[in-house]
Amino acid sequence: MAALGDSPAGLAAPALTGIRRLSALDTVRARIALAVDLGLLTPGERLPTNAEIARALGVGEITVRRALVSLCDDGVLVRRRGRTGGTLVAERPTRGRVREMAVYTESASEVRDLIDHRLALECGLVHLAALRRDDKRLDELRRLVGWMDKATSWAEFHELDARFHLAAAEASGLEAAARRYGEVMNDLYRYYLPYPVEFLRECNREHAELVDAFDVRDPAAAVDVTCRHVEVLHRTMFVGLQPG
Repeated sequence: MAALGDSPAGLAAPALTGIRRLSALDTVRARIALAVDLGLLTPGERLPTNAEIARALGVGEITVRRALVSLCDDGVLVRRRGRTGGTLVAERPTRGRVREMAVYTESASEVRDLIDHRLALECGLVHLAALRRDDKRLDELRRLVGWMDKATSWAEFHELDARFHLAAAEASGLEAAARRYGEVMNDLYRYYLPYPVEFLRECNREHAELVDAFDVRDPAAAVDVTCRHVEVLHRTMFVGLQPG
């Protein structure tokens, strides 16, 4: 039997193909433009700072700056000066013009496989985390839930969400499996799009439920909330949404 860290065929994440062809600049363009097309970013909405976007999407600030300027040129975004200015979604954004979006939409089957792969790993990890209740981890997870409730942008929330799920996986005590889970999550995050903060805060309620399940050592409840939390991605990631 192969060790957990050996990534046997049954646990190997689907190979990423299409988006590997895109530059960092093109991935930012595609993700923001697709979010606008799907109505996740709405006309007139102000984007987070370049630094926040860079951290959330895993790229450099210069890359973000160049991508936003190009999206302004494409008519997807607009730039306003002054204290109340910034980069905003255009009131009547151009749709379907950013060709790099096609690479994401053509990757739907890979994304679905990644979601299911995440689900399979995460259910086992949270089951053990509930059985092995750790006060220190519980305190960390509760703090992250509280911070996510106060997040003011999708970029800020995404950073905290990533920390939460990795900490929950590590609470299982299985370092190799948690590390493998982190790799799958990183692959899935390559497809992450901006989401309305209100939607993300609703998702945070399930984070709180998971922490409660850990607190009372209820592995069945932990697995149940994880199933609900992950399976909804099939409907709420771009693979389950239609342009508005």
